[in-house]
Amino acid sequence: MKNAFRSLVLILSLVVMVSPAFSQTPVKGGILTVCQPAEPPGLDPTANTSAAIDRVVYANIYEGLVKVDSTGGFLPGLANGWSVSTYGLVYTFNLRKGVVFHNGEAFDASVAKWNLERAAMPENGNPHPEYFNGIDTIETPDSHTLVIRLKAVDALFIAHMAEGDAVMLPMKGVEDVKSNPVGTGPFRFEKWVRGDRVEMVRFDGYWNPFLPYLDRVTFRFISDPAAQIAALKAGDIDVIGYIAAPESAMMLEKDKRFKVYSGTTTGEVIMSTNNKAAPFDNRLVRQAMAHAIDRQAVIELVMFGYGTPIGSHWSPSTPYYKDLTGRFPYDPDKAKVLLKKAGYPDGFKATIKLPAIYSYSRRAGEVIADMLGKVGIDLTIEIVEWGQWIDRIFKKKEFQLTMIGHVEAWDIGIYARPNYYFQYDSQAFRDAYARALEAPDEAEKAKWFGRCQRIIAEDAVNGFLFSAPSLPVMIR
Repeated sequence: MKNAFRSLVLILSLVVMVSPAFSQTPVKGGILTVCQPAEPPGLDPTANTSAAIDRVVYANIYEGLVKVDSTGGFLPGLANGWSVSTYGLVYTFNLRKGVVFHNGEAFDASVAKWNLERAAMPENGNPHPEYFNGIDTIETPDSHTLVIRLKAVDALFIAHMAEGDAVMLPMKGVEDVKSNPVGTGPFRFEKWVRGDRVEMVRFDGYWNPFLPYLDRVTFRFISDPAAQIAALKAGDIDVIGYIAAPESAMMLEKDKRFKVYSGTTTGEVIMSTNNKAAPFDNRLVRQAMAHAIDRQAVIELVMFGYGTPIGSHWSPSTPYYKDLTGRFPYDPDKAKVLLKKAGYPDGFKATIKLPAIYSYSRRAGEVIADMLGKVGIDLTIEIVEWGQWIDRIFKKKEFQLTMIGHVEAWDIGIYARPNYYFQYDSQAFRDAYARALEAPDEAEKAKWFGRCQRIIAEDAVNGFLFSAPSLPVMIR
């Protein structure tokens, strides 16, 4: 559930906006303190799906071969560029010269090869080995050329190379990077004060001599929205990476001391459903819930109008999006009819487990519990700490319903994994997703990714609610 939000882009742009007289020329030097609501469980993005990890270390401490720009396009990272063979099976990456890790280890083709091979082995803990197990062979004709041959065409291969799962780790000391990260990025890790902050400083050996602009960056972890705002007003922090309580964005927009940016993300906020836990193993029950939820009302009540309704697991800001919000319009009477047809004329009781760390999840859970209650589904709300959520819900699948944002771009492929935490098992989806990955051109990609969206929408796999907004705020 990693975020498409890229910290480095934010940090580098902030230097321009907070510099004296709002100069359009970046000024070198200075310290920036960024507030994030969630403390990461570790600092290795190749070992955990938590978005909180990427928000701190991606493109700041760690880099991959490819990176993403602010428009969602793909740019050179540790690779100067790449080429693709005629039939889409061979990718040749030209690696940058003179790149070193923060521990002095050189980065070259052999290190890149080791990282990709390591990522494909499930025993090494990468949460998305499927991004890499489509690789057939990796060759290193010289120290700065990497030739990757795929087993089959993969339309998302470059996208996956831009994920946090594909950042480059050093071969020496890799076992310690969860708490002592070592990368090739513009900042090197200095300190992690558990429960409070992560500090990083300028890496003087960075391959781009013009970056970074800042001398030091501190990420502070403040989960309480009111405390975040208080820290901003007191000048203890310079930036809130994203506002956890959207009502605060409305308030801050009226204060001339601060600048609020409202944008879109690749994130989908969903009511995750355990498709193997009764009664949610019944598609009619899931479809009934889809009719019982008023998405626009959820956005108004939970997000104060920030956000866009969705009907499938795809963000409107991502290519090939299909607007499927009309498939299950808000219709409580239809929901009751479907529940009766499913064998639950009087409804049923269930539990929704909400992560304590995210206020939007708690609020959305409360709003939806009220909506479902009106059609006979009596939900008990259980608040769980983030560590328990990861262990009990995500790993052990001990839940019926939960609420979370899936913010990793192009992540619809999780529905092709029956062992993923919502345990959806559809051969039709797996076939469509395979066709999408093997699509030879844009028209075929749009066709099959559209088919994927329609299948999971029709099956009402989860409660597809809204595309999450991007709401950073900073001191002017």
